[in-house]
Amino acid sequence: MDNLTIGTRIKHDTYGQGIICRVGVEFISISFFEGGLREIPRIEEGIEVIEAIEEPTNMVSFDEVEDMLYRILTKHTDTAEIVEIADKFKGGLLVLEPKDENLQVKEIPIDTFFHKIVMVRDRLRVLEQNINSHKSLSDADKVGLQQYVTRAYGSLTTFNVLFKDKDHQFKGAGK
Repeated sequence: MDNLTIGTRIKHDTYGQGIICRVGVEFISISFFEGGLREIPRIEEGIEVIEAIEEPTNMVSFDEVEDMLYRILTKHTDTAEIVEIADKFKGGLLVLEPKDENLQVKEIPIDTFFHKIVMVRDRLRVLEQNINSHKSLSDADKVGLQQYVTRAYGSLTTFNVLFKDKDHQFKGAGK
């Protein structure tokens, strides 16, 4: 059944009438009027085409849409690459000991602390992207705000020792 395209109306022996909403190599997804959305093998018997829709030449493939969505989500969310802690700190403990001996010592797993540092870094990157792509800000305003972001990166360079890969480290204005 090579003429199965998105939008084609079909009749299935078991599920009744429906409209094809996705065409894959091995499976097609059909929204049946009575049975909801189902994914069935492309080679399945018992499918009758009621109204074929010609495949438009200007449509993008599912893979192209998926790639575009991935790029958009990566650019505008907190989704980030995997950043590893330096081997010497894996499983370690960060101990914060107050000067006053009557106060309690705070212990934080260093992996948890590192994760928080990476989240700060990633959110600074998103902020930086939003500043640079903002339509209402003037170039001077963008440069001014960008300087604050750069200074924030510079303030966080102390934590670079925790990063396994130097490419993931903070870089301030001096680098």
